[in-house]
Amino acid sequence: MTDKQYRSHTCGELRKEAIGSEVILAGWVHRRRDHGGVIFIDLRDRFGLTQVVFRPNKDAELHEEANHLRSEWVIGVVGKVIARAEGMANSNLDTGEIEIEVETLTIYSRAKTPPFSIAEDLSIHEELRLKYRYLDMRRGEIIKRLTTRGQISLAMRNFFDEHQFTEVTTPLLGKSTPEGARDYLVPSRIYPGSFYALPQSPQIFKQLLMIGGLDRYFQLASCFRDEDLRADRQPEFMQLDLEMSFASQDALYALIEAMMVKVFKKIKGIELQTPFRRMTHAEAMEKYGTDKPDLRFGMSLHRMNEIVKGSNFSVFLEQIEQEGAIKGINVKGGADVSRRQIDEYTSFISKFHAKGLAWMKMQKEGPTSSITKFFDADILDQMCKELDAEEGDLLLFVAGPEEITNSALDQLRRRIAKERDLIFADRFEFSWITNFPLFEYDAQSQTVACAHHPFTSVHPEDLSLLDSEPLKARSLAYDLVLNGYELGSGSERIYDNKQQTKIFSLLKLEPEEIKKRFGFFVEALQYGTPPHLGVALGLDRLAMVLTNASGIRDVIAFPKTQKAFDLMSSAPSEVMKEQLTELKIHVHENT
Repeated sequence: MTDKQYRSHTCGELRKEAIGSEVILAGWVHRRRDHGGVIFIDLRDRFGLTQVVFRPNKDAELHEEANHLRSEWVIGVVGKVIARAEGMANSNLDTGEIEIEVETLTIYSRAKTPPFSIAEDLSIHEELRLKYRYLDMRRGEIIKRLTTRGQISLAMRNFFDEHQFTEVTTPLLGKSTPEGARDYLVPSRIYPGSFYALPQSPQIFKQLLMIGGLDRYFQLASCFRDEDLRADRQPEFMQLDLEMSFASQDALYALIEAMMVKVFKKIKGIELQTPFRRMTHAEAMEKYGTDKPDLRFGMSLHRMNEIVKGSNFSVFLEQIEQEGAIKGINVKGGADVSRRQIDEYTSFISKFHAKGLAWMKMQKEGPTSSITKFFDADILDQMCKELDAEEGDLLLFVAGPEEITNSALDQLRRRIAKERDLIFADRFEFSWITNFPLFEYDAQSQTVACAHHPFTSVHPEDLSLLDSEPLKARSLAYDLVLNGYELGSGSERIYDNKQQTKIFSLLKLEPEEIKKRFGFFVEALQYGTPPHLGVALGLDRLAMVLTNASGIRDVIAFPKTQKAFDLMSSAPSEVMKEQLTELKIHVHENT
């Protein structure tokens, strides 16, 4: 066999300096045009477009063959690079000053008419795009994002190699040790009735690597969670996972910040400023109503409880009596917002269970609203000072249970920022959110549950609270937030067996259950465990932000829908009865 040369150049490579050269190109027919018998083909590959031309007076047989070419056929051409005719150069195309005068044509593959145009920039329903994902890729944007994602991965790998981290692949088939979401289970043929679980994260394995003495580990890990989806979640995703022994939180923060500096310089040409801002979980919730605040704009939340307690406004007074939260935001220059728009805001926050939206507009004569009559001049003055209110501003207030007030104002704040163009696409605001609660209350089971995972260390200042008020105890957990997205999460791990036993007891885990779920890991902790900590950063989410994608599906090659279904391959699907028989599984039909 001979080694066939399919191309000497890509379709985005040739410039006027190549005029006179003999070249070989291959790709897809992007567009076909017939101008007075002369056939022009825009030939496309992932690198760009090159115009190739077939002239009837040059080779009539070749011209007739080109006359049958259609969109998305895969062809190869051999020809000479020539300058485009005067006035015909295309300044919008990198190869726009040249074209290829074809001497030889090879048709590699014919194509059916695609379900949507590849060449036209049309809005196409996402379900159709996902069903024909391979065709959607040819339109270019997905390929660009996947290329960027690959560059991010490479930059990460190079960075951690330079910092003496060892890349280790941890198992995909493991034991079910629930970490907050449902596991994806894989039945075992060899051990009927037993199941592997796909990892929600490599958490236990990476801690075992520290116990084993590896010291510095990382991997780009595939993770799986059977949970309800949204725009920035998928059932299978990839994270940068790392763990370090004998290192402090400050050391980890500095390491991740240096890595981000390298990635952003490589991908965006941006010099990030370090160190990143740090904010406790309590401060984030108080000022922004969320543990993943978007810091690219203002409109922080201000608590008004103390200021308004002397008012006659029953809506606020009722929440003070019930130990709820009254918070406000200042929409700078927002006094021009119509009453109709305010009603829309009220309807919007009702989706987050808020019962109403109070408002005041700052006019020349002071705050005006139907509710100002319930506040005396001194209280109104204090409210305006707290919110730094000036003439032309709009003040918005929500009163309710703490969680509802925070959630409603967080979402309203983000919506208003988008509407008023307060968010700049090329601005990247990182923050470390620290000192998360160690536990949260599970109303369904009426017990405490881990806010992070059961191997997270308690804040040393709060050790005494474990016996008296565990829900007030802080952890040594932290998140990295970027532009309102949780980019990553980590913690210092428990390495003291006594503290680990205490956490299990607070979670009401019986010895048999501990042994069943975590036995091998608990035993490993007893053989000398170094202080260690780690973090996991979402690669998909970072790529989404860096490419300005509208959702995480646009940076994953073959994603699932919001209902975890693969429209292209129709997965999940039924399997053959013989396969189920081998696994000793019987599927009950729906009745």
